[in-house]
Amino acid sequence: MKSYIARDKETIQQCIVNHVEYTLAKTRFEFKSDHCFSAVAYSMRDRLIESFNDTAQFFEHKDVKRINYLSLEFLIGRALQNALINLDLVKEYKEALMDMGYNLEALYEKEVDAALGNGGLGRLAACFMDSLATLNLPAWGYGIRYNYGIFK
Repeated sequence: MKSYIARDKETIQQCIVNHVEYTLAKTRFEFKSDHCFSAVAYSMRDRLIESFNDTAQFFEHKDVKRINYLSLEFLIGRALQNALINLDLVKEYKEALMDMGYNLEALYEKEVDAALGNGGLGRLAACFMDSLATLNLPAWGYGIRYNYGIFK
């Protein structure tokens, strides 16, 4: 990609407000903390998608072998704070949200743990995927969809 979404405070605020209005279909006058969390998460997803698409295109161009990892469960934890840290945007988002009347740390608490499993094997699978990403290996994790311990 030739250019990414800008990292300045004003652009971050505009992305959040756009998601409030166009993704969540809320007005600026009913902008509650739950809406703020969702809008921030969507704005981060936009940034992650930029990198994801570039990475996928790079590996496609190089025609490399890919790792497909199947696990019954993945305990990946909360993603928002992790994404902000990995993209080095914590300071920028904190300032942008402070100007909008929100506290980033309070928004972290709104995120529900993705808990796609119930124990050590799920955590091990998530750590394994983290290691593959750290090593820049082309890997994709697959799981089995189930609710309340019962497979669908």
